[in-house]
Amino acid sequence: MSVAGVGSRLDTWNACLVPTEAEHDYCGNERNHVLVIDLDPYLPALNNPAHSDYEKMAPLFDRARVLSFDNQLQGLVQLCAGEFSRAPDNAAMQRHLAAGILHCMSERLGYKQAHQARACFSPETIRRYVMENLHKKITVADLASVACLSVSRFHETFRSLTGITPHQYLLKVRLEQATKLITGTSLTVSEISFRTGFSSQGALTNALQKHRAITPSALRAAD
Repeated sequence: MSVAGVGSRLDTWNACLVPTEAEHDYCGNERNHVLVIDLDPYLPALNNPAHSDYEKMAPLFDRARVLSFDNQLQGLVQLCAGEFSRAPDNAAMQRHLAAGILHCMSERLGYKQAHQARACFSPETIRRYVMENLHKKITVADLASVACLSVSRFHETFRSLTGITPHQYLLKVRLEQATKLITGTSLTVSEISFRTGFSSQGALTNALQKHRAITPSALRAAD
């Protein structure tokens, strides 16, 4: 099997995932039995981020790749291939079994990527970036870029490691730093709100009231 000029060998323990736009060629003989699952490129699960399956399925085809089977997945593929041969006209069954194979592949790929992401993920690097840019608007995409991960993978990895979302973490750090400046300096609340990335003095006041049940003036007076 050749995909985009890169060759690979297909057997009962490997699958080749081919994106729609990739050029590919196959050469076999009369003894080969190859299971081919063709996907409609306009399927919502693959081209619409709003679809519930998008994040799970789209990474399978972000590039050409060869995926090795474990015993369970190899057994599932063999079972499905037998059912396809037994009932060649049952299109509904074929769609469901094919989708099951793809979801199992996606789960394995996601598990592998998650472990790779955890291995190279550095919370300290993220915190350093946040502290250096606290006065600016920081998006999850910015943090994902620092971690060299996709936004979805970063969000999943960050929450798994810290127990909170990136948005919750950003607000937590902003409030911590604002509290330190309110109680430890004579800076105005307006200046503090600017330095800690809040859009206005009112936004900082509202955040403190909502999450700490206190106002800036009360916090300063209590110190």
